[in-house]
Amino acid sequence: MMSAWLDDPIRARRFAVFSASRRGWWSLWIFAVLFVLSLCAELVANDKPLLVKFDGQYLTPFIQFYTETHFGGEFEAEADYRDPYVAELINEKGWMLFAPVPFSYDTIDYENPGSPPTAPSARHWLGTDDQGRDVLARVIYGFRISVLFGLALTVASSFLGVAIGAVQGYFGGRVDLYGQRFVEVWQGMPQLYMLIIMAAVITPGFWTLLILMTLFAWTQLVGVVRAEFLRVRNFDYVRAARALGVSDGVIMWRHVLPNAMVATMTFMPFILIGSVTTLTSLDFLGFGLPPGSPSLGELLNQGKNNLQAPWLGITGFLTIALMLSLLVFIGEAVRDAFDPRKVVL
Repeated sequence: MMSAWLDDPIRARRFAVFSASRRGWWSLWIFAVLFVLSLCAELVANDKPLLVKFDGQYLTPFIQFYTETHFGGEFEAEADYRDPYVAELINEKGWMLFAPVPFSYDTIDYENPGSPPTAPSARHWLGTDDQGRDVLARVIYGFRISVLFGLALTVASSFLGVAIGAVQGYFGGRVDLYGQRFVEVWQGMPQLYMLIIMAAVITPGFWTLLILMTLFAWTQLVGVVRAEFLRVRNFDYVRAARALGVSDGVIMWRHVLPNAMVATMTFMPFILIGSVTTLTSLDFLGFGLPPGSPSLGELLNQGKNNLQAPWLGITGFLTIALMLSLLVFIGEAVRDAFDPRKVVL
C-alpha cells in the first residue's frame, strides 16, 4: 500500500525530502510512540487491575464494573482493589495484574508516607502533587488530552478557515471585501479575554472549550487559502472548466483546493502547536478544563504554588518542552517536504 502511494512522483519527492530531515523523521517516530502510549493510558496507569483471575474466571476490572460482593465482600459498591481486605479476598482464589503505574490520574494515595506533595520515589516515580495524586499518571493522561484537543481544534479551525478563505478568494468582489473586513475585525478581538469571560459564564469542559476556541482559531488559514484562490481562479484550466459548465463547487473542490492544500498542510503542525499552548495557558490560569482533569497547565500552576516541590514545575516544563519541540521539528520537515525548491541531497 505504501509503495502504491509513492507511485506518484510528487508524493515520492515529498516523502524523500521529509525522511531526509533526520530531525523531523525521528521526531515523528518519537511523538507517534508517545502518543500511542498515551492513547493506551488506561493500560499504562490505572488504579484498577488490568486482569483478575478469581475462582477460575478471568475478569477485566479496568473495563467492567464489579461489586465487592462479587469477590465475597459485604458491600454492593464497586470493589476497591487497593483495599487490603478486597485484595486478600481475591488472592485467596486467584491473583491480580496491575498496570506498570498502579495509579490513575485522579487516584489519591492515602497510604503514601509524608504529606503531599511528596518527592519522587520507588512508589511514585515523579512524586505526587499537592493532593497526593501520582504525577506520572497525570502527565500520561494530560499528554493525551493536550494532543487530542490540539488535533481536534486544528482540524475544526482548519476546516472553517479553508472553507471561508476559499469562498472569499474564488468569488472575490464584494464577497471578498466584506469577508476580509469581518476577518480583520474578528482577528482584532482580544481572544484570551473573550475566552476567559465565556469560561466564567459557561462551565468549561472539553467540548465547550473546543467550540469556544474554534470560534477564534479559524482565522489563521483564511489569508493563505484566500491568496491561493485569488491567484488560481483566473488560470486557463479554471476558466475552461467554468466555460464547460462545471459548477463553482466542483471547480473549487477538484481544481483549486488541491493547490491551496499545500500551504495549508505546511501551516497545520504549527497551528497544532498553538492549540496545545493555548489550552495549557488557559489551564494554568484556571479557565481551561474542569478542576481535577489531568492537565499539563494545571501541573505548571501547582509547580508555581509549591516552590518547595520543584519536581512539579520541572516535570510540567520538560513535558511541554518535549512535546512542542517534537511538533516544531515535524512541522519544519513538513514545510520542507512541500517546498518545491527543496531537493534530496
